[in-house]
Amino acid sequence: MTPEPTETELMLKGYGLTTAQMFYHMPDHPHVLNTFIWQDYDLAPDHARLFKFIEYWGQEIDGPLHSVRFSHRKLIAPGEWRNVVGEFTIH
Repeated sequence: MTPEPTETELMLKGYGLTTAQMFYHMPDHPHVLNTFIWQDYDLAPDHARLFKFIEYWGQEIDGPLHSVRFSHRKLIAPGEWRNVVGEFTIH
């Protein structure tokens, strides 16, 4: 069995943190909307983990989804590189 990759390993592979806000109808009160926040590391632009969770929601959870808002942010990005031409020596 392969161990789950760590968060750092996922970020180094290009994954970013995806946060989704699900608006759903309460099963007992269909005119009332409630919210649920979901967060996981996912790859843009496909967002396979997010869509897998939305599919799971539709099959297993009684409250039907009204809408989903999400954002995605890479936490590790290429750094800024500068060529240093001179060097100062301090005694």
